[in-house]
Amino acid sequence: MSLAGVFYLGLFLGKKDVASNTTIHRVPSSSAPIKKEGKNFSISQVEKQTLSTNTLPSSVVNSPPLPPNLLRIMRGSGVIERMGAYLDAVRAMDRSNVQDVIGAFEALPKGYGRHLEMKLLMRSWSAIDPVAALEYASKNLDENSEKRFGVTEILAGWATLDKEAALNWANANNSASKPEDNPFLVGIVKGLAEKNPIEADQLLRDLPPGNAKWQAATFLAQEYSKKSTAEAIEWVSRFPNDDPRLRETILGQVGARLAKQDTLGTANWVLSMDPDRASNRVMDNLMNHWVSNNVGEASSWVSDLEEGETKTHAMKQLTSRWSLVDPVATAEWLNGFPPSPELDPVVGEFVNRISGRDPEGAAGWALSIVDPKSKKKALDKVLNKWEQVDPDRSRAWIQENQIRETGP
Repeated sequence: MSLAGVFYLGLFLGKKDVASNTTIHRVPSSSAPIKKEGKNFSISQVEKQTLSTNTLPSSVVNSPPLPPNLLRIMRGSGVIERMGAYLDAVRAMDRSNVQDVIGAFEALPKGYGRHLEMKLLMRSWSAIDPVAALEYASKNLDENSEKRFGVTEILAGWATLDKEAALNWANANNSASKPEDNPFLVGIVKGLAEKNPIEADQLLRDLPPGNAKWQAATFLAQEYSKKSTAEAIEWVSRFPNDDPRLRETILGQVGARLAKQDTLGTANWVLSMDPDRASNRVMDNLMNHWVSNNVGEASSWVSDLEEGETKTHAMKQLTSRWSLVDPVATAEWLNGFPPSPELDPVVGEFVNRISGRDPEGAAGWALSIVDPKSKKKALDKVLNKWEQVDPDRSRAWIQENQIRETGP
């Protein structure tokens, strides 16, 4: 009985000590103004009406209390123990213990070091009280490293539960310098993309050109890249061309992801495209992955391509990457192709890549370039570099090869 009494007393005092050393700030009420980009904005009348009729849970469900040592773990333990305890807290989060989870989050050092924990908190909170979460994010998250990501996660979570309410809030509280380029819509597109990509795609297409459309398109590209190769290609092939730079970027992102999960499927896709900047971006990312994982297969595929712009670009990209890891094998592969104007850009890329390590070899390859202007440009570049590191040998090589004129 004495031991039991001492144990109970120690447990009680331990809990009291944790509570007494923890300051938990009250979450601002949903009627308080939100400070955003130097301006105050409050909940609109339309939004209040929407919130009162939405389908978000409104009743308080009492869950088991969080472990009393949670905050102590968050402050001082290793990353694995800390993250485990925090995940348990986020999973158990409801209206009755929001403050405890916030307190655990605020015990972490501010900045990028708590980025994942912040995103988990915001996403979980969005299912309980998105307006309160948005107020907290606007007032308490770091402007440079957390706020934008936090707001995006809240709106993404809200959109999966009640798209119309989230849209009403985004439109009512938009204070961007270009109102049509609403940054809040980025989070809504992200959330819809996770739940209903077709609906997210429609919202994306309605956005005007601008930063919001760029960011939202990236989230949608990520979701479609998780689908089958055919579905991803079908979506990205319909991507509007009103902003060629955006289209090029999105096709490149999808191509980079598809190359990792279906290399041959991506290769067939790029062959079906007309040569342009977007298809070149897909080819660049395809070669980057393929050379790193199976350069033999990649080089055979490129060698079998029909002559034309696509083959020339593929050869140039393969050479650029392969020569960094195995210039000898790259040279042997290139020797299988006779000199030609079509091969000149490829040889020029090879010369650029090896000139620092093997200037004499690079100079010899430069001499094989067919076009006189391209040859002179490549050769001058090599010889100028070579002159700086080994002037005697470079001058001797010039005499041996009867190079009469060098320099820019």
